[in-house]
Amino acid sequence: MAALAASSSRMHRDYESDDESDALSSVGMGSYAPSSVSTSATSYDVDVSIRSASPAPSVWSITNSMRERIFRHEYGRGLNNYSDVYRLPADEEELERLDKQHQMFIEVMGGKYPPPMDEVLAEDGSGQTKACIDLGCGSGCWIRDVALDYPHCSAVAVDLVPMQAAIMPPNLRSEVDDINLGLEHFYGAFDVVHTRLVSSGIRDYAGLIDHMTRVLRPGGLLELFEFDFRVYDESKKPYICNLNVLQPPWTPLWMAMAHQAVRRRGGNVDAANLLERWVREHRCLTDVVYREYWIPTNPWLRGNDEEAIRQRAFGEVMRDDIKTFLRSGRPLLLSSGFPEYLVNEVQARADQELDEGWTPGYILCQSVYARKERS
Repeated sequence: MAALAASSSRMHRDYESDDESDALSSVGMGSYAPSSVSTSATSYDVDVSIRSASPAPSVWSITNSMRERIFRHEYGRGLNNYSDVYRLPADEEELERLDKQHQMFIEVMGGKYPPPMDEVLAEDGSGQTKACIDLGCGSGCWIRDVALDYPHCSAVAVDLVPMQAAIMPPNLRSEVDDINLGLEHFYGAFDVVHTRLVSSGIRDYAGLIDHMTRVLRPGGLLELFEFDFRVYDESKKPYICNLNVLQPPWTPLWMAMAHQAVRRRGGNVDAANLLERWVREHRCLTDVVYREYWIPTNPWLRGNDEEAIRQRAFGEVMRDDIKTFLRSGRPLLLSSGFPEYLVNEVQARADQELDEGWTPGYILCQSVYARKERS
C-alpha cells in the first residue's frame, strides 16, 4: 500500500472446548471481561433470536456451541447461519480481505470519511452523546476507525455475525442483526449512518435507505458505498458476457456469474446504479454528493507518467482483492446452481488472466452521502 499515493482527486468525478474460557472468545462487555480474553461489547441475544436487544449490552463469550449456531460451513468456507440472501463468507480469510480492501478504499477515496463527518460528530454542548452506526460492518475496520478517531462518540457495529476483533475501543459495541428485518429499534439514535458493499444481501435497498434516514437525528449524515458486480472495459463500458459461452475475458465472466447468483438469491444487485437517484428523491435528505471511483482490476495500464504509475499501484491491490473474492464467491455461485466444473474453470482462468495483467478492466464503485434535513 505504500506505493499508493495519498491524493486521489483524479480518481473520482466529484469527490476447541465448549466452555466460557474459550481463548477464541470475541464478545463481552469491555472492561468487565478478563484482559486475557479478546472482547467486544455486544447486545446479541444468543438464546432468543438473531435480533439484538438493542441498546443494552450483555456479557458473554463465543463458545463452540454458539459458533455452531452463528456459523455454518459450505463448500469449505464459514458463512453466517441466519441469512439465505447473503452468501459470502464471514471467516478469517474473508475478514482479512475486507481489512485490506478498507485500506485500499482509503487511498482511492483520499480519506476515510466524507467531508461533513467532523462537523456532524463535533461536540455541540447539547449534552447528547454523538453516535455512529455501521450497518453490515464486515470485519468492522471502518467503524473501529470511527471509534478511535472520535473517542467522545458512541459507535455501533451491526452485522450477521459478531465482530471478531481481539481489541475493541471502549466506545464501540457489536450487535448481531439482519438489517433486512428493519431498523425501528435504532430510530432517531444516530448522527451518522454508514453502509458499504451490502447490496448482495439486501432485498429492498430503497427501503433500507428510508429506514436509515429514520435512524438519523436531524442534520445527521448518511453514507452509502456499493458496486454492481460488473467489470468495465477500457472505455468504461460494461463487458457484455454470455453465460452460455465459455470464453474470455474471464474476470468479467466470473463477475457476471456472481451478478446472476446474487439476483437469484434475492440480493439487490443493481443498487449501486440507483443510489444517487434514491437518495436525491428522498424527501428527508439534502446536500447530496455523488462520487464514482474507477479502480483497475489489475495493473494493465501502460505508461511512465505519474498517473499511470498510480493507477497500476491501485490495480495491483485490486487484483489481489479480486483473486481472494473469487474464492470467497464459491459458496454463492455453487449454492445458486452453477456447476462446480464451470466455477472451477472460470475461476482458474480468471486467476491467470489477473496475474498476466494484460486484460483491461475497471471495477466501478459508487458512493453517495447526504444530510438529513433539520426540520
